[in-house]
Amino acid sequence: MAAAAFSGIEAQSFTVPSTMRAAVYRGINDVRVETIPVPAISEGEVLVRIHTCGICGTDLKKIHTGSHTAPRIFGHEMAGTIVALGAGVQGWQVGDRVMAFHHIPCGECYYCHKKTFAQCSVYKRVGCTAGFEPAGGGFAEYIRVMDWIVQRGMIRIPDDVPFEQASFIEPVNTCLKAVRNLHLASDETVLVIGQGPIGILLAALAQRTGAKILTSDLYSSRHRVAAGFGLTRSIDASCEDVVAAAKEHSDGRGADAVILAVAGNALIRTAMDAARPGGRVLLFAQTQHGEAGIDPAAVCMDEKSLLGSYSASVEIQDEGVQQVLQGYHSGFDLTPLISHRFSLEQAAEAIQFASQPRPDSLKIVIQPNPA
Repeated sequence: MAAAAFSGIEAQSFTVPSTMRAAVYRGINDVRVETIPVPAISEGEVLVRIHTCGICGTDLKKIHTGSHTAPRIFGHEMAGTIVALGAGVQGWQVGDRVMAFHHIPCGECYYCHKKTFAQCSVYKRVGCTAGFEPAGGGFAEYIRVMDWIVQRGMIRIPDDVPFEQASFIEPVNTCLKAVRNLHLASDETVLVIGQGPIGILLAALAQRTGAKILTSDLYSSRHRVAAGFGLTRSIDASCEDVVAAAKEHSDGRGADAVILAVAGNALIRTAMDAARPGGRVLLFAQTQHGEAGIDPAAVCMDEKSLLGSYSASVEIQDEGVQQVLQGYHSGFDLTPLISHRFSLEQAAEAIQFASQPRPDSLKIVIQPNPA
């Protein structure tokens, strides 16, 4: 195949094809695997060949609700190899194994000074694309990583850490941010509702604070996976009263903190009821606008706090990276959370499968270039 054309690219020995395969979002519930041009890179940018990209709940929301215009190529939990460098890129070489955050804040605005990075206007710009309007691009063979991401949001992956493990760097950051927002203490009891891959990550990271961790889920198979991360205080939500169980494990008070890792708004009331007076409830999966019923007296008279946490934080970027990369060899191997792997040609099937969770399904990944 002919080499792709690149704007401002330095001469490299790696031959890049002019076209590639990509899972293109064409409209609500319409994702098609198509042949499109490999994205051109400019000064300060790099081209990455994607090995693994996880399917995130926010990807599914965008595909199913039409919240974003088409066409786009989604996917942001990604890891791969640099295959081309734009002019002026320093500190990186073709062949480097990397992951790239798709959002990085400016560091200078009001929201950055307040450390509310996800509300920064620069953060809201997507800095990775496989083509069309930037949307991450990990559901494609190659992505273009823009200059500000190359400078502050691209991470080197050691040779002894698999791409699959590295693809968890971004979701681990988001979960670590949520746990930090709760300011947990070692004498507290924490309930994590939902034991999908994100719920397990949230519970495992919360456990590192020394707090007592309770987990609830409808599926016993997920509790078995969670047990591999030391999460053994499980509540079978299919037959147990979650609120009563939380109180039983906390001398009748209720959990000091509750993390809701399930998107259903109906469970917000359960989370509030399971929290003790003065406790905290953190919404992690409620990314769709709408209305949800809560008991206002629980917030006012019972002094319960309702919090939210969304996306990643650059403030804990280095810490999160180290937890994933070093953790692979020291008890934090995340690859058991991957239950199903799909090729890029199977991307539409993968998205449909991820949209209908089963007892045996956890993290679903697409692997455009698994070799």
